[in-house]
Formats: sequence, structure tokens, C-alpha cells
Amino acid sequence: MALFPQSFIDDLRLQANILQVVQEYVPLKKVGRTYKGLCPFHSEKTPSFHVDPEKGFFHCFGCSLGGDVFKFLELHEKLGFQDAVRMLAQKVGLALPEHSEGGADDASRRDAGLREALLKAHEVAAAYFREQLGSPGGARARQQLAERQVPQATIDELALGFAPQSREGLKSRLLAQGFSQGLLLQSGLIVQRDNGEVVDRFRNRLMVPICRDTGSVIAFGGRAMDAGQVPKYLNSPETAIYSKGRTLYGLHLSKSAIRKQGYAVLVEGYFDFAQVFRTDAAPAVASCGTALTPQQAQLLRRFTTKVVLSFDPDAAGQGAAVRSCELLVAEGFDVNVVTLDKGEDPDTFIRHKGAAQYRERLRSSRPYLEYLIDQAAGGLDFAHDENRRQFLGRMLTVAARIPDAAARDQFADRIAHKARITEDVVRAEIRKAAVNRRTTVTARELPGGGQLKPAERGLIWGLFHKTREARAALAALESDDLDQLAGREVFELARSLHDQPVDLLPSELLRRLSTMSAQLVTGIAGENAAPVTGPGDLTECARILKRLRCERERAALQREIDRLQGLGLGTHGEEINLLLNQKRTLAQRIEELT
Repeated sequence: MALFPQSFIDDLRLQANILQVVQEYVPLKKVGRTYKGLCPFHSEKTPSFHVDPEKGFFHCFGCSLGGDVFKFLELHEKLGFQDAVRMLAQKVGLALPEHSEGGADDASRRDAGLREALLKAHEVAAAYFREQLGSPGGARARQQLAERQVPQATIDELALGFAPQSREGLKSRLLAQGFSQGLLLQSGLIVQRDNGEVVDRFRNRLMVPICRDTGSVIAFGGRAMDAGQVPKYLNSPETAIYSKGRTLYGLHLSKSAIRKQGYAVLVEGYFDFAQVFRTDAAPAVASCGTALTPQQAQLLRRFTTKVVLSFDPDAAGQGAAVRSCELLVAEGFDVNVVTLDKGEDPDTFIRHKGAAQYRERLRSSRPYLEYLIDQAAGGLDFAHDENRRQFLGRMLTVAARIPDAAARDQFADRIAHKARITEDVVRAEIRKAAVNRRTTVTARELPGGGQLKPAERGLIWGLFHKTREARAALAALESDDLDQLAGREVFELARSLHDQPVDLLPSELLRRLSTMSAQLVTGIAGENAAPVTGPGDLTECARILKRLRCERERAALQREIDRLQGLGLGTHGEEINLLLNQKRTLAQRIEELT
């Protein structure tokens, strides 16, 4: 549930001038009715970043980023949405609302209070663990860190700590600070055993605070001190402030370097990150031993679209690397893979061979898709047709996940060269695989603008520049008219906002769209001229989409007629006549709509 009521967000959006906000960060020049400047999100010499103050959005035609004033602050200041709302309210001098008693606001207030209390409890816990590391009882933990070549400066930067063997040390500290036992159980910092005893979760462990990208401590990872201690790593459970699948370890420390250097190295563990970070070998983040999730990829996308994977070379590490690579490729990232020596991970490699050699391995890292082709082709004799078919089948599942059509074709050419198959054949197979797969992906993966029909582009442009007319045109459409359209997600969301005031609909649409969809929409909205022109242009766009639906249905009827005719007129003659009548009715409807 949102922390701020929708009415407050709407008021703030109306009062905020996106031009004034953006100009605090980017010098802009007026060009026609919009403003233009160098994009703050990627390096460029020719301005391609546009701000439309009248419609309340920005779009870069170079890197495709776009959105409303909230999205700009989220991207530029590396904030979540609620923090962007707070910052914008401060900029325009609008007081944050005080929640009223009862109802949804009361529930929001309770949720916000719980999260705030959990953050404070974790802050106290982090201080406790740091204190214990510096105490006489933390001597062995300090020795282990020294053996791992983690100096004091890095210990301080990572805020590492130590959980003593005491069963209730942290619990007593937190209770003394005024936290209730019920809250502490929700935090996961203490646990209740089957016998009813309540004790500290972390005992006799090196403690690693896990932070959100703004720097607040939201969880902990505890590494075993003794060889036989299990599990080797004990992590906080998921809570109201922590979701493992939505968090990247170390991002709060590396985000500026990632943005500046234009890429991120993805490692597995806390101490892999520690070594890369302390030696300044590369801007890194850690997935904490699991394959990447879509939410983590979207978080990383706020800072870069180039990733080098540096996972352990063992079977488990390589399995996680493959899954992470395939997800990143599907999300549109450029992905390379670095190969380390057998038995080495980034932590041990840097300790044994130094940061300079690790940087050299990063420089020689290979594009994942090339790496994958070589791995899949290993041991196959392409003189045999069966081996070529096997290889192509393995590659199709990966190729179908590549969102960019041009990148898919390039991958197809590499596959064809490797397996000695005609390029046109491989491209055709990959395109079929991509189409088949697209029926199962989520709607948030909106295709590129080239897959949108002119009528779709016209309606999207109209939602920003002729909002009232575009809304009326969309209202005249039925849900089935939108079926199989590349812009379906945008249109369905716009139709669902029928209660929104006309002047708020464009910005509310941008706020609710996925990042990829918002980029596509702002790119179309930023065009100077309407994609479709003429009298009743938006009504004509809607009529075209209705006609396309009729044509799809007519084609489906013809396919069914052909199928039944192949089975014999004597058996299915009546059914075929019924379908022919339906086809004639559709033909008349198409004629009316032409």
C-alpha cells in the first residue's frame, strides 16, 4: 500500500514543473515547444535529451530513457518512488501529508511505522555488531578478516561486525533501547525456539550488513566462524523492509562508480565483493550466491545495461552464471563472462594474484553469447546433420529471449557460421521461436517501436497531445480489438484510467507503466509530428484497429474452413457453410471500416 495518498501525489505532480526540476541538473535550450540538452544518463556529444514541460515528461532519443518528473528524480538521484516524492515535495515547498485516523491512511501509517521501527532496530544491531568486533571477544573475528586481507578501512566502509556466542546479547541491547519483543521477532534479529525460548538469530558469526541502495541497513548475512559450524552462511529472513530477490549487495557503495564507468561486475558472495571493492578493481555488486532475479536486473538497469559476470568456476557457480546471463540478455543487457582459474573465485584470485591481473581478466572477458555458442558447440561434429540440429535447438531457446530483433539476427549469424548452416534458415527459425515465446512473456516486455502499427503509434501520441480525443477513441474500442497488438499494455492501462482528469492522464500513465514501456511511450510522445494526420485522425486510428481485428478473425475463419475442407465436405459441409456466412459478414464489416 502506498505511503502517500494518491490525491497528494496528484497535487504534487500538478504543482511541480518538470522543466525547473530537470534544469537543476541539466542545461537545456528551447527548441520549438520542447527543451533539449545533453542526456545526464549516458555520455553523448550531440544533445538527444528532450523535456516537454507542457505534457510533463522527458525522453532521451539516445539511450531511450524516459518518464515523468518522479522517474527523473528516481533515475538521477538513485531513489525509490516514495523517496522521490519526498524530494519533489521539498523542492516545491509542499508539506507532506499527515495521515488521518482510520481506513486506508491508518493502514499506511501503521505500515510506515513498522518499516521505520525495523530500520531503527537494524541500525542498532549494526552498531552492536561493530562494537563486538572491536571488543576483546572479537579478536578471532578480526584475525580471520586479516587473514582474508580485509583491512580496517574496508571493515569500516562495509560496516562489518561480529556476533558473539552470547544467546541474548543483541536481544538485551534492543529491548533496553525500547524495542518490543514482538517487533524484534518480526525483524528476524531474534528467533523463538520450539521450547518457547527467544534467543539471538546470529551467534558466533562474522556479520555483514546488507543495505538498500540508499544505504539503510535492512538485513544481515552471518558467516560461520568455525569450520564445522552450519550453515556456513546464515542470512536474515524476508521482512517488511527486506526482500532478497530485490536487493543487490554493495550497490549503495558502487552505484556512483557503476554509473561513471558504464558497467558493473556481478559477483556471488560478500567477500568476493569485499576484495573487488577494497582494491578498486572494478565497480561491483553481489547476488549473494543465487541466480539473478528480474527485480534485481531492473534495479541494476537504473545504473547500467552492461554487466560482466564473475562467478565461481565450479558447477554451482557456472549454473548460476548461465541462469543470470540468460535473464540479463532477456532484459536487454550487454553481458560478458570472465573466466577465472579452476578453484579460484574473485576473492581468492585477487588475494593470490592481485587486482591488476583481475582487471586484465575483466578486459579479456568474452561476450556471453559467444561464450555460450562455444560451450554448446564443444565436442559436436557438425559434419553430421543431427549434431547441427541439436546445436540449433539448444541455441533457439536463448535466441528467443533476446528482445532486440537486430541483436537476434547478429546472434543468428554467429550460430550459422559456427554450425555451417545457411544464415537465412537460422534467422527464420529464431524469429519463429521468438514469436512463439512472446505469447508467454509478461505484458511488461513491450516490443520495440518498430513492431507498433502506425495506428497504435498515433493513439499513443494522441494520449499526450490530444488526450481527450485519444481517450474517446480508446473508449470506442473493445478488449478484443486490442488483442495481439504490440501496444496492448499501454492501451489497456489508459482505458483503466477513465476516471483520471484529462490533464493528469499522461503523467499517471507514465507512472504506472513499466520502465521499458514508459521509454517507448515517451519516445513516441516526443515526436514533433503526429504519426497519423488528417481529419478525425484518432478516430481513424481506432477504426483501423477494429478493421485489423476483423481481418485477424477472417483469417482464423479461413484457416478453420481450410482444415474442415481437408477432412471432406460430406462430413463437415454444414459447419463449413456456417463459417462461410460468418466470413462474409466479416468481409462486409471490413468494407465498412475501410
